[in-house]
Amino acid sequence: MAQMRERQRAGGAVQATGARAFVALDDLLRLKHRAMGFSFLPRQPVHSLLAGRHASRLRGRGLNFEELRHYFEGDDTRSIDWLATARLGSPHVRVYSEERDRPVLLIVDQRSTMFFGSQRAMKSVAAAEAAALSAWRVTSLGDRIGAVVFGDQQIVDIKPQGRDVGVIRVLSEVVRQNHALGQAAPASASGQLNEALRHAVRMATHDWLVCLISDAAGEDAETTRLITRLCAHNDVLAIYVHDPLEHDLPDVGPAVFSSGPGQIEIDSSSQKLRGRFAREHADWRARLADLSRHRAIPILPISTSLDVLAQLRELIGRRSERRAAAAQGRGLR
Repeated sequence: MAQMRERQRAGGAVQATGARAFVALDDLLRLKHRAMGFSFLPRQPVHSLLAGRHASRLRGRGLNFEELRHYFEGDDTRSIDWLATARLGSPHVRVYSEERDRPVLLIVDQRSTMFFGSQRAMKSVAAAEAAALSAWRVTSLGDRIGAVVFGDQQIVDIKPQGRDVGVIRVLSEVVRQNHALGQAAPASASGQLNEALRHAVRMATHDWLVCLISDAAGEDAETTRLITRLCAHNDVLAIYVHDPLEHDLPDVGPAVFSSGPGQIEIDSSSQKLRGRFAREHADWRARLADLSRHRAIPILPISTSLDVLAQLRELIGRRSERRAAAAQGRGLR
């Protein structure tokens, strides 16, 4: 069964006729005008996957210390610095200001495991679209966007930057690595996911929002450890990109699946084989759900078969298109 999951690699991907294989930079730039109706800010609709039961699952922007000054009538007593008050002999308060912006780090997967799609688009294309929509939305709210973009052979770090220039830098690198897919892949790139997370750990120091956009292929105990480190001082969420063909193996009779230079022929008409395939995928999803539950990481499932923006709006946006249209008419985003 493990061999069959490897159908996602470049050799298996070419069987996905009808799916968009690559993405163009112009397409991602045009998404700027569609990136609305969802948000990564702490205030979320009740039905959003980013909303907690009693409080938001996102911390929001951090606070910068401004000054220590005398207490004045009307000041919030919770801001009193009791150590300074005892040392100086009179009440003193600590004054903070909210950060003007918050760095957001996208970890975008463009490995050959993402070069697979059975319907609307390859997983790599859906990931690129999710990255573009996220980047445009983030910068529209005044935050800075950075990225770790990784493929089979390269990992590129992009420091956070605001406005259009920050988005274009990120999307240009995503497109560059996307267009490298379909070429001969190295014998093994299974460690790239963890290496990309190590890059993220070095970049995201404190109070960042980190968004992993991947199919999570190659995840292991080290992946969990690295994500735990990221969660210690940052907010982390994951956009899990998947394809309908990964859930259930269709009955198409004898079929050939490939993994790089290796190939395997199976009889997909076997009910026993299809049952094992479905159970393996269910176990895979259960591991991801367990990681989400124990690390308080929201996981947003994005299917290659549907429009990415519509899915984001459904998962973390407004409850209905009618409400979104009404809010847009009032000038809300």
